[in-house]
Amino acid sequence: MTDVQIVGAGIHPFGRTDGRSGLDQGVFAIREALADAGLDWEDMEFAYGGSSAAGAADAVLPRLGLTGIPFINVNNGCATGGSALLSGYSAIKSGEFELGIVVGFDKHPRGAFNADPEASGLPRWYGETGMMLTTQFFANKITRYMALHGITSETLGRVAEKAFENGTRTPHAWRRSPVDLETIMNAQMVSDPLTKYMFCSPAEGGTALILASEKKARELGLSGPKVRGAAIRTRPLGSFEVFAPSLEIERGKSAVELASAAAWAMAGVGPEDVDVAQLQDTESGAEIMHMAENGFCKDGEQEAMIANGDTRIGGRLPVNTDGGCLACGEPIGASGLRQIYENTQQLRDRADGRQVEGARIGYSQVYGAPGLSGCVVLER
Repeated sequence: MTDVQIVGAGIHPFGRTDGRSGLDQGVFAIREALADAGLDWEDMEFAYGGSSAAGAADAVLPRLGLTGIPFINVNNGCATGGSALLSGYSAIKSGEFELGIVVGFDKHPRGAFNADPEASGLPRWYGETGMMLTTQFFANKITRYMALHGITSETLGRVAEKAFENGTRTPHAWRRSPVDLETIMNAQMVSDPLTKYMFCSPAEGGTALILASEKKARELGLSGPKVRGAAIRTRPLGSFEVFAPSLEIERGKSAVELASAAAWAMAGVGPEDVDVAQLQDTESGAEIMHMAENGFCKDGEQEAMIANGDTRIGGRLPVNTDGGCLACGEPIGASGLRQIYENTQQLRDRADGRQVEGARIGYSQVYGAPGLSGCVVLER
């Protein structure tokens, strides 16, 4: 079977853009990706796209051209972007198509997400008692993890400090001012132990990637990172995921552990081979837990790694080099593809100001409610 390459990448800056709809931002990202590859919309053989709060993704068609292209709308929570990428990858890998595009965009209102319990198969009382408020779930989850594995509150703060530092180097980031550790630690408490700087915010943005078979890329004279592995998995029995009403005594693996294991197996590489990683950081604790769940360290080792600067640019394993969700915000439809966009730029030596020198393998992992994860391995 053919290799799949990313031959074009476009992004609309994340954050808040008054006067521009989510759809506008998706169209912007698509046009940027087409320009990056030197291709036209009419060249695209398929499209997969997703948006959570900005309408159906295929609403981009009248803006770009009614060519009859098969466009599949994707809606998979915070893993929507990763799901669109996996769908496009499979379409080319199967031999059905050779060139296509995946896109994600969104525009959320200000304030916290207002999830509907019944949409996740939960009773309405679950939401009425406040348990759908994800800030509480994530705070409880990291509190338990900290107690079990010796993670300190200061380490939570260091994750946020790094994110805002990386955001200052990233043109598409929302938060582009540094925030020092003392300010982060003494900021307003949202859900103990997480202060306001340790949470990401619902945001806006758009990302698009053009995928091609190895043969098609060669014919067009294009190049780009190869997709070595891509996998999505849902929560298994015994896992502890967002919107879970309880914790099983008999613990199972998490959705992240299953997805990462599948991606590593497909790629034929392991965590020790990765040069740059983008991990879901809905809040500081998520990045810490995901470091272990994806196999980059054992539980508890994050404390020393983060204190030593291992996850900073220039460290042993740079994580969330564009600032992640903490600095970019989280437009649900676009967030997973933003991670892959960042790794694509890193592997093409185009991440000006935040470049990881010599990066050859890039890894991304997105996490979504009510417990699913998507992982992608790219190779230069």
